[in-house]
Formats: sequence, C-alpha cells, structure tokens
Amino acid sequence: MSVSFRRRSAPASAVGSGETLGPAGGDASGAVTTTFVLVDYENVQPTELSSLRGRPYKVKLFLGATHAKIPVTLAAALQALGADAEYVVLESSGPNALDFHIAYYIGQLSAQEPTAQFHIISKDTGFDPLIKHLELRGVVAQRFPSIRSIASLRPFVAPDVRQLDLAITHLGKMKAAKPRTQKTLLSTLHALFKKELTETQLSALIAALCERGIVKVDGAKVSY
Repeated sequence: MSVSFRRRSAPASAVGSGETLGPAGGDASGAVTTTFVLVDYENVQPTELSSLRGRPYKVKLFLGATHAKIPVTLAAALQALGADAEYVVLESSGPNALDFHIAYYIGQLSAQEPTAQFHIISKDTGFDPLIKHLELRGVVAQRFPSIRSIASLRPFVAPDVRQLDLAITHLGKMKAAKPRTQKTLLSTLHALFKKELTETQLSALIAALCERGIVKVDGAKVSY
C-alpha cells in the first residue's frame, strides 16, 4: 500500500522550504548544532525512520521526479517526526539529478548553518569525493548505507579489553604518524585487527579510547 502526495519543490533561494512534516533539534550540550539526515530515496528506501524520533536530527527525503507515491509506513514515520522532516521532490529527471540536489542542499545549508553536520543515507559511493571535499573545508559530513548505520543509533557494544590495550599500544608506537581524522583512525584500527572487527565493534573501540582520554574527536578531526 502506498500514499500519493502533492509535489511541492523548494525554490532555489529558500532551502528548507517544502512539505514540512515537527521540533528543531540541537545537541546534548545545548550548542546550536543541527544534524541533517539527507536520504537518497532512489538508492535507499529507509525502514528505520521511527528510530530518529525524539533525537536531534532533521530529515530531508529526496524523491525523484517519478516517485509519485511512497509506502504508507514511510509516510507515517515522516509524519511522526513533524517539522523535523521534509520531502524534497525533483521536478524533472536526469542522470545523477538526485545526487546533485543533495550536494546543492548541503552547500546551501552549510552556508546558512556553519556548525551543521550532514549524514547522507545512500549506498552510492559517488558521494565520497564530495564528502572528502567538504571535510577539507571543515564541513562534517558522512555517508551511511542505512539509517541504522548512524553510530548514535547502534546498540551499545562494550569493547574487548585486550583489543583496547592493543589499540592504545599501537597508537602510542605511531607517534607523529597517528591518524588525524576519524576516517583514517577507523582504517588504522581496521588494519590492526586484520579486518576482523565489525563496524559496531570499531565504533565501540573508538568510544572507549575517547573515554580513556587517549583520543579526542572534534567533528571529523582526531587529536591525542
């Protein structure tokens, strides 16, 4: 079963306008930081939007020109998010048109809210060069293959003490060559444990390193 909706596209000068569906978010510290979740519906049809309810996220669901209908369950999940959710509907089709729209919105929103962070929900690796470009310019952006992949939504997994000790020793030996971004830290730990750890285990390991004061994470940057 699906529902139809009237198309309402955002004017180029008014990013964020559109079909508004609840309260603006912030982070736990009270700082004025917004995290936008930008869903590439052509690539990923999300089923876990309800897990975002009550969390500091603003969702923008990007629909192609041919998406006249969406499943009732998805529409209900978006409706439950209130003003924190919005449809962005393309008026015409074209190669990578939806990807370009997402890139445009990130540019506009990052200019309007310099401290904003961006989670792109897509399996399309074509976004990765854009993310790297944004990272070099101080814009925090990541790509996730699903809503559930967002670190703050994953179930807690306690790190293995032996793995934690090994990671601390390894980072200590790296001295000035220590990784300086979350991405390189993840790849370093991934290689250290011979790619045997899951993404959840790696995230738990980094969280434990932060709790020990070994690692400090500031957006995409890492210090020691």
